[in-house]
Parts: sequence; structure tokens; C-alpha cells
Amino acid sequence: MKINKIYNAECLEFMKSMPDGCIDLVLTSPPYNNLRTYNGFTFDFQPTAKELFRVVKEGGVVVWVVGDETINGSESGTSFTQALYFKEIGFNLHDTMIWRKQTFTDTGSLRVRYGNVFEYMFIISKGKVKTFNPIKDRENTSSGSKKHGTVRQKNGETRPISSIGKEIPKYGQRFNIWKISNAGKSGNKHPATFPKQLAKDHITSWSNEGDIIFDPFMGSGTTAIACLGLGRKYIGCEISSEYCKLAEERIKLFNQQLKLF
Repeated sequence: MKINKIYNAECLEFMKSMPDGCIDLVLTSPPYNNLRTYNGFTFDFQPTAKELFRVVKEGGVVVWVVGDETINGSESGTSFTQALYFKEIGFNLHDTMIWRKQTFTDTGSLRVRYGNVFEYMFIISKGKVKTFNPIKDRENTSSGSKKHGTVRQKNGETRPISSIGKEIPKYGQRFNIWKISNAGKSGNKHPATFPKQLAKDHITSWSNEGDIIFDPFMGSGTTAIACLGLGRKYIGCEISSEYCKLAEERIKLFNQQLKLF
């Protein structure tokens, strides 16, 4: 198994060839429901989830970006079903994050519901999370002033916050709803590319330089490109030979741009 390589393979069969506990972080957006045409490919979720549990290191994280389709007026709930199954097989549901898109891209009638502008980003951990590098880019409106206030205890009583009297910095830690623009087409033939910024922010948050990042549904290569720019290693598999070729072309172009700078 080579590092920094995308394999043209079905993810479940590919993972069976991987050793136990070899992956620091999984970052992926699987083909879900029928929201996008993905060259006709689907996947078997439950055995895939079990293999992910096996190949992820203790303390490692799976970032699972997913949404639901609406069938006969009812959302499928597939995302929640998958999150709960991850828990059932031994993972922890570390956080339920939201990717807040800037524009409405969902299909369906606005005459009967509000436009959907988000997807779930489930942070699934194998045991206690070993790496967390929080992004601190949330501007504090009260920066420069002193911290004050109380925190309520389980018994209903309150006590002063532990950081009382400290100066509030200009930027605070980001919350778990991320407002990031959609990737857009930009000549990319893949129907469901997630934004490079989204990939970069998760890789930054849940891994360190030199870690191995795995994307079992590599698609057009966004995860790989983000890894290269952040000093991480990647392994990917992609069942579509067309998308493999597209990903390799994007990676080649990215490496050429890196050399220029």
C-alpha cells in the first residue's frame, strides 16, 4: 500500500487489504441516497463502517460529511441512521457539526418547505480523540475587555468562570457550524465536489503534519490536494476510473503550482 496514491478500487475491497490501525484521519463525503448521480455507483454502508473502525488508529477520527434526500415529502434520515450505526459498532459520536452553505443547492419544492442550505459533518472517533487543533478565527466583538460571568452547575448553582479577569482576545475558537461556500463546478466534472477549504479545515483540526489521511470515496481528489498543501500524507480509493483520472489531473496541476511558489 503506497502513500500519496489514489487507487482505482471499490473501497470495501480495498480496505480489506489495509492493515489494522494504520489511518490517523478519515475525511470523506460518501455517495448518499440519490441526491447526486455518481456514475451509477453506490456502496454498502455497514460493512464499510466496520472496515473503517478496523483501519483507524485508536484516538483517530472519521469526518463523515452527509445529507438526506426527500422521498414522498419525507426526509430519508439516512444520515442519522449511519451516525447511530457508527456508535453501535464501537465508535464515539464526538460531535455533530453543520456545514452551512452560502447558497441554496438542494432539489425539491420551495412551495412546501424552507430551502436546505446545510449538510451534516459527523465527527466519529475511535476512543478518546488524540488530536484537536482548534481553529481560532471567530472575531470577538468584546475583545480587549476582561472576562466575567458565571457557569451553572448540575445542581442549579452557579460559580465564577475559571478564566475570570483575563483579557478577551481578538479571535476566539470557531463554533461547530461552519459557513463555507460551495465548491462550484469550475470545470470540474465531478457532481459533488466538496470545498477545498472544508477539507483543509478538518485536516487541520483533527490531524498533525505527517499523519496519514484516508478518503475511501476520493472523487475528484479534494482531500488529497488539501493534504499535500498541509504536509499530510494521503491514501485514497475511487471506484470510478473517470474520477480517478480527474483527481490525478487536479493533483498534477496543484503540484505544478506548488513548484512555482
